[in-house]
Amino acid sequence: MSLHFWSRYILLIFLIAALLACTDFSDNDEDGSMPGQGGSDSQAIAPAASRNNAAIAQDNDFSEAINEVRPATVQITNQQVVLDPTRQPYTIPAGVGTGVIYKPDGHIITNDHVIAGAQSLLVSLPDGRSFEADLVGRDPRTDLAVLKIDGGNLPVAELGDSGEVEVGDWNVAIGHALGLPGGPTVTVGVTSALDRTAQEPAPDGGAGPVLYGLIQTDASINPGNSGGPLANLDGQVIGINTLIAGQVGEGIQAQGIGFAISINTAKQIAAELESNGRIDHAYLGVSYVPVSPPTAAQLGITQTAGAVVMEVVPGSPASQAGLSRGDVITDVEGQPVEGESDLTRLIDSHKPGDRITLKVARGDDTRDVQVTLAAAPD
Repeated sequence: MSLHFWSRYILLIFLIAALLACTDFSDNDEDGSMPGQGGSDSQAIAPAASRNNAAIAQDNDFSEAINEVRPATVQITNQQVVLDPTRQPYTIPAGVGTGVIYKPDGHIITNDHVIAGAQSLLVSLPDGRSFEADLVGRDPRTDLAVLKIDGGNLPVAELGDSGEVEVGDWNVAIGHALGLPGGPTVTVGVTSALDRTAQEPAPDGGAGPVLYGLIQTDASINPGNSGGPLANLDGQVIGINTLIAGQVGEGIQAQGIGFAISINTAKQIAAELESNGRIDHAYLGVSYVPVSPPTAAQLGITQTAGAVVMEVVPGSPASQAGLSRGDVITDVEGQPVEGESDLTRLIDSHKPGDRITLKVARGDDTRDVQVTLAAAPD
């Protein structure tokens, strides 16, 4: 081939090399956008996870709720007196829990199991102040108690309306988890379910009180959180954190299942404890299970709602009124029994000595039964 041909060939190679040197074949444009997304003149599309996290952060500002409620979330130290080896008494901290100040005059609501057995109670605020607390009243049956401290310029948390809570709502649990120093711990979750029923363990390891109408949350609740507030994003207390689900089998621990007493229940109990120091609960004298398709099939009943009587306590108002195992209570004073906790809630809305009418289904027969409620045994 001629020298002229090779000269043109070499020149072509140099031109291609120069062109390649000026071209950026990287995966991203200068601003980090992917090819085809228009670079800096177009809006880059973020990964889905980034968009969701950004939306959560923008739409749900947890700091407002935390700043409203956390200052009023107190640590409660249950103090008990023991004897040293020389038989001299001294005070020890027997346990730590949480409470929330709900009135400017220093009223605090907490769980009864936080203060049970205490000979003195020490309340510590996040601002560093501490006070000896007086017990205003307690109700082991609902696991609620009210304390009072005397102090000035006390922070107060607003009590909300748990009747407005919906499944899927964000919530914030605040409490003195594990008694860790440095103030209350904050965790975030959602309302997982409403109107739950759960039985607490007793201090001796046996069966404790059965709690109804609970709010279920997946916000982390740990020992020490008991009695603390569960708040909505408006900074209102919607529940009192009380217990977590335990083991569901040998070596199998339930995860992300915590329960709070609804604040509407807590407000009612707290008001009566402030007035009387105790609660006189009305008593029917039955144990029951709510009607469900499996229960109905097993027992051969046709009702789709109500409470199936499983046991009648001898000598109780239910026994005296003629109720028996297998009866289905479908309403109380004209109010339908539909949810898991409705029967207990409706009976609890009355006082000992009240005469009420129950609608009871037995087989194919439905009748009205008159019952005079008694006071619940201690």
